[in-house]
Amino acid sequence: MKVGTIAFLCVLAAAPATAQDAKLEIGTVGATSDIALFIADKRGYFKSEGLAVNFVRFDSAARMVAPLAAGQLDIGGGAPSAGLYNAFARGIDIRIVADKGSSPPGFGFAPLMIRKDLVDSGRFRSLADMKGLKLAIQAPGSGAGPILNEAAKKGGLKWTDFEKAYMPYAQQVAAMANKALDGGIVAEPTASEAERRGVAKRIMGSDEIYPYQEIAAILFSGAFVRSRPEIAKKFMRAYIRGARDYNDAFDAGGKLRGPRAEEIVAILVASTEIKDPDVHRSIVPSGLHPDGRNNLESLRADLEFFRAVGDLEGPPVRIEDVVDNSFAEAAVKELGPWVKKAP
Repeated sequence: MKVGTIAFLCVLAAAPATAQDAKLEIGTVGATSDIALFIADKRGYFKSEGLAVNFVRFDSAARMVAPLAAGQLDIGGGAPSAGLYNAFARGIDIRIVADKGSSPPGFGFAPLMIRKDLVDSGRFRSLADMKGLKLAIQAPGSGAGPILNEAAKKGGLKWTDFEKAYMPYAQQVAAMANKALDGGIVAEPTASEAERRGVAKRIMGSDEIYPYQEIAAILFSGAFVRSRPEIAKKFMRAYIRGARDYNDAFDAGGKLRGPRAEEIVAILVASTEIKDPDVHRSIVPSGLHPDGRNNLESLRADLEFFRAVGDLEGPPVRIEDVVDNSFAEAAVKELGPWVKKAP
């Protein structure tokens, strides 16, 4: 990490909250898709809005649902998964308010990986060869399911044409290494590690399989929206400024190697589980909409997929009932349109 970057972060970290600052409890999992939150904190955007934020670390986004519903958390970040929609169906009062992770072109951070020996032997030549394989996603109802389903459709297959397995990314790589698994949707940085070890080959990025899918979102507690709408607007302005800084940090090749990237890499190292800055510079990153805009088409399509495969419970949920774009739209109106900064 550069000396100037360390000094920059220390100065911001030293800025104390005042008694007048509005306090916010924000749930994170320490993932790279939380980056706009971390940038907004480290660069003082929350502070400039009069906000004092406290990040509460969770081992999974699913564990944020109960404290969000109870108003113990104001804001969280989670996947628009079947579990979240089932919570909505039970009357849990949470809103999807902004994009937190998506896959525009160049940001295929959750690729389809297939065991290297299957590719080298010719058993797997195209997506049609997914038929009969044992392929993994993290869990039933996760956002990786629609990615795998879209890959199958591109190969002329159905969801029932291959065997499914459910396991975390690291376990997927271990299972492929001992030939207990044929492949799966493996997110970064595990995907790059599987390639480096010669266990699996990257077949197609999620940006090619399912362009612009929204796989993570910012969530507001319903109580927070009702009781402190002006504070919610302040948060969103700061968050979108962070998202825009993230987008400004990429070079033309889609890597965190642009002229302004070193401070972003330093923030990622300080705030996530990945402590090697070269990993952040080299992996395929997750996308993040610079205006925080939710992809309603993607959210609606994934909801229908979860319904079709039986992952949903309770009364039907409509995307229009759980997504609130008004905070992001108001912030963009005040901030103006995003224009990528020149090198």
